[in-house]
Amino acid sequence: MTYAPRSRTARATGSYATIGLETEVLSASPERLISLLFRGALTALAQARHHLQNGNIAERGKAISKAIDIVDSGLKAGVDTERGGEIARLLIASYEIIIRDLMQANLHSDAAKLAAAEKQLSDLAEAWYTAVDPQFKTSSNG
Repeated sequence: MTYAPRSRTARATGSYATIGLETEVLSASPERLISLLFRGALTALAQARHHLQNGNIAERGKAISKAIDIVDSGLKAGVDTERGGEIARLLIASYEIIIRDLMQANLHSDAAKLAAAEKQLSDLAEAWYTAVDPQFKTSSNG
């Protein structure tokens, strides 16, 4: 064998985490789903920051792409522009700025753009948790 296989414990832990997340998603309210999207995007950005600092270009790109996908296809797509009015339009504009900054961060290995996107997304997540899902922050140790 030319590679070291993952330990049974690591495989079991990974499987348990995946099952736990799937169960949480399937049983979640629409409000909790948004909280989970924020958590997923912020986790991907933390991974991207780590890979940027360590010069892991491919892994950085994967993590940033994941964050962009969550922001664009999850958070931004979920905004109700008909009922949300001006606030919805401003929220979509914020998501578009985050996406643009993430694309620039990836293209230019720009830690400042990555940090700006992460800060703005974190601020939006905190506002969401406070206004809509206050139990999420304490239940997820976030």
